[in-house]
Amino acid sequence: MSDIIHLLPDSVANQIAAGEVIQRPASVVKELVENAVDAGAKEIHVLVTDAGKTCIQVIDDGRGMSETDARLAFERHATSKIQAAADLFALRTMGFRGEALASIAAVAEVELKTRQADDELGTRLLLAGSRVESQEVVSCPKGSNFSVKNLFFNVPARRKFLKANSTELSNVLAEFERIVLVHPDVSFYLYSNDTELFNLPASPLRQRIMAVFGKKMNQQLLSLEVETSMVKISGYIAKPETSRKKGLRQYFFVNGRYMRHPYFHKAVMEAYDRLIPVGEQVSYFIYFDVDPANIDVNIHPTKTEIKFENEQAIWQILSAAVKETLGKSSAVPSIDFDTEDMPDIPAFNADAPLHAPQLHYNADYNPFKSSSASYGGEGYSRRPIEWEALYSGVSKASKMNTPAPDEVDAGEVSHPATGSQALIGHGMPGTRQEQGAQHFQFKGRFILTSVKSGLLVIDQHRAHVRVLFDRYMAQIAQKQGVSQGVLFPEMIQLPASEAAVLEAIQDDLSAVGFELSPLGGGSYAINGVPAGIEGLNPVELVQSMLHTAMEKGGDVKEEVQSILALTLARAAAIVYGQVLSSEEMANLVDSLFACPSPNYTPDGHVVLATIKEEDIEKLFTR
Repeated sequence: MSDIIHLLPDSVANQIAAGEVIQRPASVVKELVENAVDAGAKEIHVLVTDAGKTCIQVIDDGRGMSETDARLAFERHATSKIQAAADLFALRTMGFRGEALASIAAVAEVELKTRQADDELGTRLLLAGSRVESQEVVSCPKGSNFSVKNLFFNVPARRKFLKANSTELSNVLAEFERIVLVHPDVSFYLYSNDTELFNLPASPLRQRIMAVFGKKMNQQLLSLEVETSMVKISGYIAKPETSRKKGLRQYFFVNGRYMRHPYFHKAVMEAYDRLIPVGEQVSYFIYFDVDPANIDVNIHPTKTEIKFENEQAIWQILSAAVKETLGKSSAVPSIDFDTEDMPDIPAFNADAPLHAPQLHYNADYNPFKSSSASYGGEGYSRRPIEWEALYSGVSKASKMNTPAPDEVDAGEVSHPATGSQALIGHGMPGTRQEQGAQHFQFKGRFILTSVKSGLLVIDQHRAHVRVLFDRYMAQIAQKQGVSQGVLFPEMIQLPASEAAVLEAIQDDLSAVGFELSPLGGGSYAINGVPAGIEGLNPVELVQSMLHTAMEKGGDVKEEVQSILALTLARAAAIVYGQVLSSEEMANLVDSLFACPSPNYTPDGHVVLATIKEEDIEKLFTR
């Protein structure tokens, strides 16, 4: 039998490696910018076209490469960072494995222009699919200029699965933000389709955070600083009052490298226990400085997962540091015994005589006496108090909170298309609403009504979400969203990553009823909101829809529309505990059964359930 095992060609091996290292255009930006930082660059320009699908260009003023180094840099595992295995545990650089450039060249067309400071001329190198097409001497500035075109041109399956430009650009911006936050001493510039998105000159860390995420961050951050023999922790955490559910800026960095660490994230969140509402979180920018020998960064191809040797001890140090910072900022109430305004407590004297306390009161004073009497001075008479008028509003308020009796005539039957009988044909036979059935509210959450098969229980909030979702989807499809102008336009400031997503869903927002006008610099004015959402914060609503769209990664128009409609429906739906009148309950039930799918919410939660009549009878068999 002939041999069947053979070595893969370098081009195929590079494409396989590229599948782990280069997942999307954002991966190329990350690897090239990190290489520029390692080269000692003080000014880095990043230019992307079509979210990086067409072209990615990274220009730096670093050390540059010689002719031989430029050629060798695109070979697999060619690196200047390590010489032996022991060097893996003393890393202070971003890249070290020598896979990035080889992986990029395997799936794209690459042009490199580079020159060292001492050389008069530089080198120009052209590669495509791991094959060197040309190499020549050129005149170019000091540093390196990488141009990556037609990403995945030779892997059509990979290119087909790239997301929409807005989603890919958002990923590019996310990677870019992680790098600029850890290198505030370097100037960064980012352009998308010749439009400047970031202009970040070198600055202190706090100013860099404000430049990336807006000046409002300056009022939200608390300084974090602790140093031990094991680890040095610094950075910023947000105040408890800035907590929210989505759109948080949560970053961990270790030795200048971004990392994800759910265990340390839990340490931060536990420090905020009982300071923020359940389900909400806060932003943080936390930097760890540890001995490289105590961590392992070589456990994931993208180097975003890092293993710590003393993980539990660092967890305790981090938790204590966050709690201390919150305590110093008065976010946590404390008792201070070192105050100069302490009350003067006399010393106990056993020989001093004891006296009973003396009580002084007016025995003739009667507050319920209706006759006029002098009070508060001469010329003032106390008039009789009308106690009945004081409590006249109590009975009125009680009637307002009591559901009125059902006004539906006993002989009236709901219309089959819009009434409760519409449940027939939706997979729940036997739930025909009885004639003259009344609706009752239970615990401010459920609506109870009698049906042919027993007792129907409806979750009022989920039912309203179902109704509003179908209504908003119809408005989007027909472009008939009713917009209500606001008296004072709201201002919303978005970072570049969120502004890119907003541009992509602008038409769908307009179809729902939002009117937004750009003001430049990531600022927008909200001039109109959908009718029927009075009382909701339009800024928080827009941010919630943006963050949901970013999390879902909706690049298909229908998916984005569904996300917007569901977010808006959840925000506008009646809340648990809201008292409903009999008429309001009847309208909600009728609207629910007019929906094509009344049994479940758009995200799959049960809306209604039936307690069968025989099950109720079993409760009274004894």
